[in-house]
Amino acid sequence: MTRVGQPARDDDPDRLYTVTGGRSQAPQHAFDVVTLIVSEDEPQPGMQSEHARILRLCARPTAVVEVAAELGLPVSVVKILLGDLLEAGRITARHPRFVPAQAKLPDLDMLKQVLHGLQKL
Repeated sequence: MTRVGQPARDDDPDRLYTVTGGRSQAPQHAFDVVTLIVSEDEPQPGMQSEHARILRLCARPTAVVEVAAELGLPVSVVKILLGDLLEAGRITARHPRFVPAQAKLPDLDMLKQVLHGLQKL
């Protein structure tokens, strides 16, 4: 519990409940901690302060984990806020690209032969 005159801590459950509007999970969008967030809009008057800060922070591509660190909020809370902004079209999310599981990798025997040839040099 905070005392009168002291700022609320960012991990205060009451504050986190207020920031997320009581939600505990991000909407359908699964943000990874390394997903890059880019603002598509400027903060608007009357906008929730955390949303406005995110839009300012993400003028350049910024990872979800960096946004959380800058806001001093848990990543889970930031994901909820990002979901709000994504649904409103105020941000875009650029997910990291992963190599597909079925990607063709070089033949192991050929790599061994190349290594053996390099060792002979």
